[in-house]
Amino acid sequence: MKILYLTKYTRMAGSSRMRSFQYFPYLEKAGWIVTAKPFFDDAYLKDFYSGKKNVFSVLKSYIRRFFVLLTVSRYDRIVIEKEIFPFLPAFAEKILAIFRVQYIADYDDAIFHNYDQSSNPAIRKFLGNKIAKVMEYSSAVVAGNSYLAKYAAKSGAKKVEIIPTVIDINRYQPKQIKDTEKFIVGWIGTKTTFEKHLLPCKKWIKEIQEKNPDIWFHIIGITDDMDFGNQVKYIPWSEKTEAEEILKMDVGIMPLQDSLWEKGKCAYKLIQYSACGIPGIASDVGMNKEVTIENETGFLVRSENEWISKILELKNNESERKQMGANARKLVEEKYCIQVTADKWQEVLMEN
Repeated sequence: MKILYLTKYTRMAGSSRMRSFQYFPYLEKAGWIVTAKPFFDDAYLKDFYSGKKNVFSVLKSYIRRFFVLLTVSRYDRIVIEKEIFPFLPAFAEKILAIFRVQYIADYDDAIFHNYDQSSNPAIRKFLGNKIAKVMEYSSAVVAGNSYLAKYAAKSGAKKVEIIPTVIDINRYQPKQIKDTEKFIVGWIGTKTTFEKHLLPCKKWIKEIQEKNPDIWFHIIGITDDMDFGNQVKYIPWSEKTEAEEILKMDVGIMPLQDSLWEKGKCAYKLIQYSACGIPGIASDVGMNKEVTIENETGFLVRSENEWISKILELKNNESERKQMGANARKLVEEKYCIQVTADKWQEVLMEN
C-alpha cells in the first residue's frame, strides 16, 4: 500500500525527522511504499536557523503544497504533520473530509496555541479553532503526549492515539563513567529553543561556574559565544555526531518556561540524555514530569537554587549518577524508542 506523508519540514528539522522520517525504513520493510512531501524545504530551514526570512521561499512552499494535494487520490493513507497550510483556515482538510479522503493528523507540539494564544486578535478570531477543526476532520489523531491527546479528544477527533516522540535505541550507547578533570553539564537544541529556554538560565549557569572551576557546560546547536561564562563549549549540531556529543555529558539539562505551549512539548532532549544512560535535570513542566522519574532517572526543579543544588548533588555522588543513568536508559528501552513504537504506528495506519 502507498502512504503519503505531508511533513512540515525535511529531515533536517528534528520534529519531522523524529515524528516521520525515522519511521520510513520500518514502514518500507513492512511493505509500505512511502512518499514524503515536506512543506518547507532545506533552503528555507537554513535561512530560518540563521535568522533570515525568505518570503519567496515561503510563497513557493504554499504553491508546492497545493499541487501535491492534487495527487492525494494516488495513495491509500495520508499522514499530515500538524496542518496542510500554516496560518490558513482548515479549508484543505475540510475538502479532504468532504471527498472522504481519510487522513491521520500527527502532533508533537501544542501548535494550536500559535492561533488561540496569538497576540494578533485577527489570528485568534479567524484561526483560533483551526487545529481543532483539523483534528475533527481527521480519521485519527496521533499525539505525542497526554496534553495534546486531551485537546484532540475535546476537539471531537474520532480516534486519538498517544505515541511519544522517540529515538532509535541503536544509535545511542550507554555512557561508561570515567574519572575526568571536568564535570560536563550538557544541553542540546536549536537557536530558537536556546533563546527561549536556556538563555534565561544564564545567571545561575555563570554562578555555578564561578564557584566550581571543574564544572563545564556543553551547548550543542549553538556556535556563537553567548557570554555564558569561560567554562562553556559551543558545539555545532549534526545528526551524525549528536549521540557522540551527548555521551560526553555527565548530566543533561532541559529547562522550560512554564506556559501552555510548553505543556505540548514531548521532552525529546530528556529522552536523548536517557538513551545515553545520562541522568536529566528538568523543569517541572509538561511531559518532563513523565520522562523524569523523580530521584530515579533524574530530578525535577522549580528554582535557580535547585538547578545548582541538583547539579552539585550528581557531581559529588558518582554512584547515584550511575544508577540514575542506568534507570533512565531502561525507561527509554521500555517506552521511548522506535523499536517499541514502530509497531504501534503500523497499527494506526492499518486501522485508519
